[in-house]
Amino acid sequence: MPTKVVAGAGSIAELPKFLEEEGINRPLIVTDPGIKDAGLLKKLEEVLKKADYNYALFAEVFANPDVELIDTGRDFFQSEGCDGLIALGGGSSIDTAKGIGVIVTHGGSILEYEFGRKPLTERITPLIAIPTTAGTGSEVTMWSVVTDHDRQVKYNVGGPLIAPHIALIDPELHMSMPSHITAGTGMDALAHAVECYTSHYAQPMTDSVALLAIEYCGEYLRRAVANSSDLEARYYMAQAAMLAGLSYGSESAGAVHAMTQSLGGIKPDIPHGAAVGTLLAPVMEYNWLGYPEKFKRIAIALGEDVWNLTDREAALVSVQAVKELAYDINIPTLKELGVKESEIPKLAVAAEEDPQTIGNPRDIDRNSYEEIYYNAFNQ
Repeated sequence: MPTKVVAGAGSIAELPKFLEEEGINRPLIVTDPGIKDAGLLKKLEEVLKKADYNYALFAEVFANPDVELIDTGRDFFQSEGCDGLIALGGGSSIDTAKGIGVIVTHGGSILEYEFGRKPLTERITPLIAIPTTAGTGSEVTMWSVVTDHDRQVKYNVGGPLIAPHIALIDPELHMSMPSHITAGTGMDALAHAVECYTSHYAQPMTDSVALLAIEYCGEYLRRAVANSSDLEARYYMAQAAMLAGLSYGSESAGAVHAMTQSLGGIKPDIPHGAAVGTLLAPVMEYNWLGYPEKFKRIAIALGEDVWNLTDREAALVSVQAVKELAYDINIPTLKELGVKESEIPKLAVAAEEDPQTIGNPRDIDRNSYEEIYYNAFNQ
């Protein structure tokens, strides 16, 4: 685990200490316009100004960051004479900062560092990640997800050398999150945990953090969506995202993320969290047969009573529990997200080609992906 984790209400005040620890004198803040509008950037700037830190601001991040954005961010970093990075925001801001760190350190374009092509050989530029959502766990994962519009794909850049140096998790920064963002990001955290717990690559260490993340999502996600100022719920959902990120960063997800990552490459305007939220239960309904005992354990982690049930019955309870959670927090349907039924065959082909397919606990191909998509579309 290459990232130091600092968590607690008000912990953003400790940022100057960690900048000094990492030897950062002029950081580049990487964030998005929404963070600025919500007043969260101002809180960060106040901390830096109080400590007499000079900094530069790159507030151009958008959802599903692409090759051009990251390459532009690198140019800005260098032109401003920066020597470190602060990522403030959700997964898009943190992934953008990771990508900037890669090409500041290694040179070239982020397009060259797709996993399996040009490897990373050095630790990236010092990066402090400050998440403002509880979903991707990007503050501790070893991956950056990048959109390539020319190929209509999302691809991964990563390995231990890309992980942030410090994750500063302050749940007070999450309290301005709108309910629909809270819902989508929370389902993303749950999906990371469920998929990693049932993955072919699962191992005891990742199982432990994934199961606790599932428990926290089951107990606190509805509360966080219903009441934005519930600090306890915000704290534990932030922990859920981080724990699920640890499991995701060490292994692989499965069909849910193969579907949503490829979907985001083809239809980049669809929010990743909402897409994950609507596809998680249908994928679980397909996958439980590959690992019934683990799906039973998921039901228990979600607070379901499976005492007198068979493994099959209990596994299906986990599916129903996730369906009810998605319904309770108003996760939109595929149709509401703008997916057309006529697009399903193309989406299924793209999902089959996604590298996360190989981690799925049940054998799956494009025909199976079509089946899941159609089932999800009609729910």
